[in-house]
Amino acid sequence: MGKIERPSLESLVMDFAMSLTRRATCKRFQVGCVITSEDMTQIYGFGYNGTAKGLSHDDCKVDQPGGCGCVHSEVNALIKVRANDPRKVVFVTAQPCVTCAKAIVNSGVSKVYYRATYRSDDGLDIIRKVGIEVERV
Repeated sequence: MGKIERPSLESLVMDFAMSLTRRATCKRFQVGCVITSEDMTQIYGFGYNGTAKGLSHDDCKVDQPGGCGCVHSEVNALIKVRANDPRKVVFVTAQPCVTCAKAIVNSGVSKVYYRATYRSDDGLDIIRKVGIEVERV
């Protein structure tokens, strides 16, 4: 019997994050985020970017980068994670901005996986500066 080819856990979790982009209400950029345990067997939270809870999806009207009123996927995912959850791994479909990077740093994250590049590496620089591992998948 031949060896069964199986996708890595990293690949499966990133696929889930990619599927979350379909829920994003931001008109300019759709991003998904999944936060897991270090062994990637438990999902602690997930999110996607969009208008704040209770606001109309039509409130995302700004096409200018950085001017959108949407909450980013990483923040939406981190809101759902309990503070006492052990070290976490973040999977995000685009590399984090500076604001999201600071939230990640303060949340007990041990590693960040990302797929697409962003207009600036400043967020990744902050994450790396504090010793959190970063990997593009």
